[in-house]
Amino acid sequence: MSSTARDLFAELSGPGPHRVLRGELALVGLPGVVHTPESGLGLPAVVFGHGWLQPSTQYRGLLRHLASWGIVAASPDTQRGPLPSHRLYAADLRTALDTCVGVRLGDGVISVDPGKLGLAGHSTGGGAAVLAAADDPRVRAVATIAPAEVRPSAVDAAANCAMPGLHIAGGRDLIAPAAAHAAVIAQAWAGPVTLRSVAKATHLGITDNRHWSQLLLDGKPERATRRTVNAIVTAFFLVHLAGATKYRALLDQSVRRCPIDFERRPVVRSGR
Repeated sequence: MSSTARDLFAELSGPGPHRVLRGELALVGLPGVVHTPESGLGLPAVVFGHGWLQPSTQYRGLLRHLASWGIVAASPDTQRGPLPSHRLYAADLRTALDTCVGVRLGDGVISVDPGKLGLAGHSTGGGAAVLAAADDPRVRAVATIAPAEVRPSAVDAAANCAMPGLHIAGGRDLIAPAAAHAAVIAQAWAGPVTLRSVAKATHLGITDNRHWSQLLLDGKPERATRRTVNAIVTAFFLVHLAGATKYRALLDQSVRRCPIDFERRPVVRSGR
């Protein structure tokens, strides 16, 4: 890792300069949470999909982290049963994007630019984010964390995703191992894409707290995993939604515990 990437990682793994506000999507008709910077107009927004059986509060740390760096971050808390509809949850992710764009947040002092929208998700929420992105031309970037294949197929949907994609797998994920999930989604991705892996990360490493679902799923919350994912995902959305190109070095280089395993960059055509 170069000194530049190391410095950027150190910067983005810590909280950003914005004070963070928390709200409820339920106030506008959709259960879930939203975290925003204290103020700002024309901000980027990311809607995050929770994993199987996980409440959105399990990702509070990542949502707050994004908001502290100037990104509105929301997560609908629907389809949490043992037999969720991934198709319906993808629709809820798109509805949450509508909410972020259509409703003035924070007593009207916060607004979202409809041209700066992203999707993200963990596990089946990552698969649902891919489904949602394939059907929504507003989406400019997609990041998944330990993504899992869903029904309908996220792999098939990836072939219709021309926006930049970032897929982060866990090196010790026994629920959605990279070779059968994240790597397949990345290979099928239509646009520029990067596949990374976090060494020693389990399937639930990104989550914040102990939860009863850990009796059924392998893994546990991991501070080091959260710190790494927070930095890489924040850099990805700052570059592709906010145009903050100073953070691109963190996307283009492998970093400690999170190497680049595969990437396909955009084709640069020479002018005539």
